[in-house]
Amino acid sequence: MNYNEALEYIHGTYKFGRKLGLDNITKLLELLGNPHEDLNVIHVAGTNGKGSTCSFISSILVNQGYNVGLYTSPYLETFTERIRINGENIKEEELARVTQIVKEKVQVMVNRGYNHPTEFEIVTAIAFYYYKEQNVDFLVLEVGMGGRFDATNVVKKPLICVITPISMDHTDYLGDTLGKIAYEKGGIIKENCDVVMYPQEKEAEDVIKDLVQEKNSILTTANIKDKEIIKGDIYGQTFNLNLNNENYERLEIKLIGDHQVNNAILALNVINILKNKYDFEINKQSIYKGLKETKWPGRIELLMEKPLFIIDGAHNKDGAISLTNSIDKYLNNKNITLLIGMLKDKDVDSVLKVLIPKCSKIITTTPDSDRALTAKDLKEKIIDLGKECISINDIEDAVKLSINECKEDEIIICAGSLYMIGAVRSIIKKGDI
Repeated sequence: MNYNEALEYIHGTYKFGRKLGLDNITKLLELLGNPHEDLNVIHVAGTNGKGSTCSFISSILVNQGYNVGLYTSPYLETFTERIRINGENIKEEELARVTQIVKEKVQVMVNRGYNHPTEFEIVTAIAFYYYKEQNVDFLVLEVGMGGRFDATNVVKKPLICVITPISMDHTDYLGDTLGKIAYEKGGIIKENCDVVMYPQEKEAEDVIKDLVQEKNSILTTANIKDKEIIKGDIYGQTFNLNLNNENYERLEIKLIGDHQVNNAILALNVINILKNKYDFEINKQSIYKGLKETKWPGRIELLMEKPLFIIDGAHNKDGAISLTNSIDKYLNNKNITLLIGMLKDKDVDSVLKVLIPKCSKIITTTPDSDRALTAKDLKEKIIDLGKECISINDIEDAVKLSINECKEDEIIICAGSLYMIGAVRSIIKKGDI
């Protein structure tokens, strides 16, 4: 099996849909020798900020010299981004080799009368097998969707469970209230484990606190207020922080937006527990260097300076609010062209209501996904909100138009589906515009 054949096999299992539950992944991992059981897992669930928080944690641990696996989804440009060790994507030939091993075990399952695993279950099994084989010291594990019945939740004894900001998302699967969604996200909380939580809206916070109490776990709520942002622009931020009576002065991150400072603080609370409770060696130099070197593409990321071209995966209301807060703080009084594409199962109307008032021109396009809302349908929603816009189905044509029509003092912000953001990032990087 080569890399392309591996991807064909993995993506070919999409037809088996989404099955919420752990029976399939449990059986598949059992056939693979239960590789997940011997890993030091930091399990991260939530709606927004999961990827950034995971990246901050991973980068700090890598800088300390640990061998660190990082499992995230979805990917922006290349599938191998999803399975990383020490910041490096899994090699294509390695993905192909491990996929073949997993494929053979899937066939055993099917022959024994079990349901065929879903695409996400197969990718998760590939990741666990690879991380065990590579003997990682830590696995920073991002939930795919929800938590309680997510394939990653097969992990029984995580070192730390992390809950990032919770908001309305995937309501068809997770529930139609913040409390119901928090219950699903909080499903990763296990007996007697440490839980680090971002401050939540009361409805969500009450649910998480109840789950922590039920599981006899220990809750730490990150104090995101005890900080001082001393410098911030579209190139990064510098801040001071007091964490458990330990002062950190002039911490630097390259990620943009106050919310990314808060995500960094959430990550530092995790690091604090690893250091002080579990006695892992993590020095201040690794913390400073790890934060500064953290990258998380596609989140208020500056791709070009002439014209100023920013991409952001703001695909729900809270993400859109974070983006507009950054617009107000760093790009105030600038004319903004919004290039937007959305998936139809997202809270499109809420995102539009937040973003549209900030923009002088709007171009809609269609993400490369069978869940995509078409550029034409998205345009109609925007017109209903009282704004004119142009719809261009092809992403590359939409990018070219946004740049060609952008005046020198104007800004282009490309926002919405991560599937579209990744495509735009590749187009800009090619430099053929």
